[in-house]
Amino acid sequence: MSEYGTQFLPRMGPGPSVVVAGGGTAGHIEPALALADAVKRLRPDATVTALGTEKGLDTRLIPARGYPLELIPPVPLPRKPTTDLLRLPGKVRGAVARVREVLTKVEADVVVGFGGFVALPAYLGARGRVPIVVHEANARAGLANKVGARFAAAVVAAVPGSGLPDAQVLGIPLRHAVTTLDRAGLRAEARRRFGLPPNGPVLLVFGGSQGARSLNGAVAQALPGLLHEGIGVLHAHGPTGQAAPPQPGYVPLPYIDGMHLAYAAADAVLCRAGAMTVAEVSAVGLPAVYVPLPHGNGEQALNAEPVVRAGGGVLVPDAELTGDRVLAELVPWFREPGRLAAMGAAARASGHADADERLAQVVFGVLGR
Repeated sequence: MSEYGTQFLPRMGPGPSVVVAGGGTAGHIEPALALADAVKRLRPDATVTALGTEKGLDTRLIPARGYPLELIPPVPLPRKPTTDLLRLPGKVRGAVARVREVLTKVEADVVVGFGGFVALPAYLGARGRVPIVVHEANARAGLANKVGARFAAAVVAAVPGSGLPDAQVLGIPLRHAVTTLDRAGLRAEARRRFGLPPNGPVLLVFGGSQGARSLNGAVAQALPGLLHEGIGVLHAHGPTGQAAPPQPGYVPLPYIDGMHLAYAAADAVLCRAGAMTVAEVSAVGLPAVYVPLPHGNGEQALNAEPVVRAGGGVLVPDAELTGDRVLAELVPWFREPGRLAAMGAAARASGHADADERLAQVVFGVLGR
């Protein structure tokens, strides 16, 4: 149980109706669904409804997890507030009206938003009608959450310094299958599943659902050296990414279905530094070489900094990622199992595996006021 205890759990009468708004990308949807799962674990009588759009991954991910999906018109977000946004142009007005219909239909008690183009109309539609909880997963808050935080009942962030005032730092809600993962117990099964060697170290490489060209190229260059060292490689290269042909010890896949098994099979990770990636990799106790995206506002490097500072990984700039750099960073880890174990422990200690239930307690606390 979280540090907030059980003081907010008892509530007589019908269970609470919680609406989550985290559509568009997996980085917004997965934390919303992890919270939904935690709410249902703690309050089986609760109902959870998800807001989303026909674009993105909403229609695939949300119904598959068993939650009703209410579609709203997509609202593209500018990077900065504009006079058009403040005047509520037609698309925003239509989306806000649709949100209010949904809130009435499901008799919503609270709206929990996770940023993105679904969250902004959710915040505006709930304002003055239903209390709002804002969760920011990234090291730098986006526009939707900056707007929502101005009139939210509670504001939560994954890491310090998000730019949202008075935010409680709780981490990112993660799937229960990840936070309760028994890597050692699943190791043999996971390696059989992927066709990896049953013994010896394994490196997991992935760059998100679409892969990452620089990671793919560096792995191709480093592969002979990795295999020579007896290091197996499980490589998710993306649906259009290039990879070396399969060979003993090397398993390339366009996409990994069952990521928790990939974590169980691995001993270290080479990956990007998106907020969800950093949260999951650290929660399962895997040391990682984080390679932040080379564009944007630099938030990916900030996402990984707490883990790196704790000793659970290293940061390598995208422009410096080569096959030689991969070997230089990773081979010494695999040659020293004690060092690898210590880094994994540091990674786990830096994470927030209980963020789903802690956020659920914040939500219950808002309902209890």
